[in-house]
Amino acid sequence: MQTRQDVQQFIDALPFSRLQRLTLWLCFFVVTVDGFDTAAIGFIAPAIRAEWQLSAAALAPLFGAGLFGLMAGALVFGPLADRLGRKTILVCSVLFFGLTSLAAAWSPSLGWLVAWRFLTGLGLGGAMPCAITMTSEYCPSARRSTLVTLMFCGFTIGSAVGGLASAHLLASVGWRGVLLAGGILPLLLVPALVLWLPESLRFLVSRQAAPARMQALLRRLAPALTQTPLLSVDEKASGTPVRALFSAQYAMGTILLWISFFMSLLIIYLISSWLPTLLTNAGASMSKASLVTSTFQIGGTLGAIVLGRCMDRAGAHRTLSLAYVLGAVSVVASGLSGGHLWLLVLAIFGVGIFVSGTQVGANALAAQFYPTHNRATGVSWANAAGRCGSVVGSLCGGWMMSMNLGMELILAMLAVPALVSALAIAVLGRRAPQRPLVPAAT
Repeated sequence: MQTRQDVQQFIDALPFSRLQRLTLWLCFFVVTVDGFDTAAIGFIAPAIRAEWQLSAAALAPLFGAGLFGLMAGALVFGPLADRLGRKTILVCSVLFFGLTSLAAAWSPSLGWLVAWRFLTGLGLGGAMPCAITMTSEYCPSARRSTLVTLMFCGFTIGSAVGGLASAHLLASVGWRGVLLAGGILPLLLVPALVLWLPESLRFLVSRQAAPARMQALLRRLAPALTQTPLLSVDEKASGTPVRALFSAQYAMGTILLWISFFMSLLIIYLISSWLPTLLTNAGASMSKASLVTSTFQIGGTLGAIVLGRCMDRAGAHRTLSLAYVLGAVSVVASGLSGGHLWLLVLAIFGVGIFVSGTQVGANALAAQFYPTHNRATGVSWANAAGRCGSVVGSLCGGWMMSMNLGMELILAMLAVPALVSALAIAVLGRRAPQRPLVPAAT
């Protein structure tokens, strides 16, 4: 009689297959177009303001609509992905934000553009957590954090490409052309997702999918198999995906993850939104402000790659909590740089590594923390909590500047949320110790 095998043990015992690589790349491209679309609005805002003769304050609803859309999309689409499937919701989300970005390009007024950006944010907010969840569920345990963080680097690459593309397209096709590009790219990706992206094996097993569908997927995942294994998911669903977040087993971890995401994204958005202004107010040129700000993004990408590997080797909770402490040291150092450019560059680079990079690792941690039946909900709602932090960070930066606080004090104050994130992850690690990882086959 054939014995049942846990899905994760089955994946851990396989060589990293062509299907797993394809899944990783497709999810990478999803978060790349997500990053492009999310960042593009910031680059085209001056052109929108000039065409419609708007004040700077009038653009605030445009930025806010996107952030609130991202938050709402994460809240709505996560539970749907746990009910209907990761692939289904991922494809729908990408299709939705592609179409709404196209529609936004024909906005006749600011009000219409704000409405379309909110709807675009809904799709963006659903796509990213589904991509994280899908990647996590196809990764071997021993390499999961490394592979998830590598996949997520597509977001920062997409954001950078959005900036470069906007600079070139604005002169030739205007801001509407940038939005058209932001709509066409995801729509071109949709057929590839429909044809080649598999549904999550863990999801199909947990939902007892039809044997023919399971066999077809297993043939793609492990072509060398001579006998179809009997797979199981050693998890018991408890209520709806949302209710499970607050069950006795997961409630404290959920709250700790939300605290970490909130504080981390507060720092990231305050720095990315206000650092150029802080620097120019302190007497730096625009070129120097751009240089310093770009090191933050570069540090975040490199940090995600390095910290993902460290999470797999030394443990996720230990790595992330230590990184947030180093992030607190880095923001204090940036405030104490005394106007010396290269000291500030190094310090902000450290903030990128240990705060922005650590936030990418926190996404991988959230995907590990929750079981199959509410993983997409857990990752999505943690991201929604983070979006609340991003709104607060953007507002706090303007509020602190209105109080005429110096750059040194503002940056030094960011050590507090970094230390709170470190404490939250450390406590989470004590309450939910990691299980030993099974080395992946090579």
